[in-house]
Amino acid sequence: PSKAHRYLVSLIRSGLVEQDPLTSRYNLGPFALNIGLVAIDRLDRIRLGLAAISELRDEINETTALAVWSDNGPVIVRWERPRRPITVNVVTGTALDLLTSASGRVFAAWLPRETVAPIIERELKSLDLPPDLSSRADVDALLAGIRRNGVASVSGYHLVPGVEAVAAPVFNFKNEITIAMLVVGVQGMFDMRLDGPVVAALRRAAADLSLRLGYTGGDGGA
Repeated sequence: PSKAHRYLVSLIRSGLVEQDPLTSRYNLGPFALNIGLVAIDRLDRIRLGLAAISELRDEINETTALAVWSDNGPVIVRWERPRRPITVNVVTGTALDLLTSASGRVFAAWLPRETVAPIIERELKSLDLPPDLSSRADVDALLAGIRRNGVASVSGYHLVPGVEAVAAPVFNFKNEITIAMLVVGVQGMFDMRLDGPVVAALRRAAADLSLRLGYTGGDGGA
C-alpha cells in the first residue's frame, strides 16, 4: 500500500491521475486525456478512411470514395472501384461544388455556417442550379433535411447525367466533420433509398470510422 500511495502521488502531480475529493477514488487525469487526444489527432484519417471505403466497397460492390474539405470546397482524395462490368470512375483530386455534389452537401450541412456561407452565396449566383435551389431559404431547407437523414444524395442531376451519389459525414474527436464518405453509382442500378441496404451500410461505415477517430457523439453528429 505504501508503494502504491507513492506511485499515485507522483501520477497525480504529473496530471496523469486525479482523485475525486468526494469519493476518494482515482481516475485518469487531464494530462492523460491530453496524451490520448494527441494520439487520436495523429491518426492518419486518410489511411483509416481508405481501409473503411475498401471494406464498404467489398460489402456493397459500388464505387466508394473519400472527400476532404479544402479552402474552396470538398476534394476527392481516394476512391475504390467495384468488381462489376459497369462502374462510375471518380478522379482523385477532383474539386466538387458545394450544392451540386453529395459530399459538398454533407460538408455544407455540418461545417460551421460562417465557413460555407460565402461559397453557398457564390454558387447561388454562378451555378446553373435546379429550380428547387434558387434561394438561400431553399438551401437551408435542403441542409436541414440532410442533418435529419444523416446523409446527402444527388440523383439525376442534369450536369452529370446518369450518375447518382450518396454521402455521409465522418467526425473526429473534436466532434467536427473531417471527411465525407460517399458511394457513387449508375442511375437506375443504384439503391438510393434511405432505408435501403446501401445507405445503411454507408451510415454504419461512417459511424464506425467516426468512432475510430475519437468521435463521442457531441454536437457535430446531431
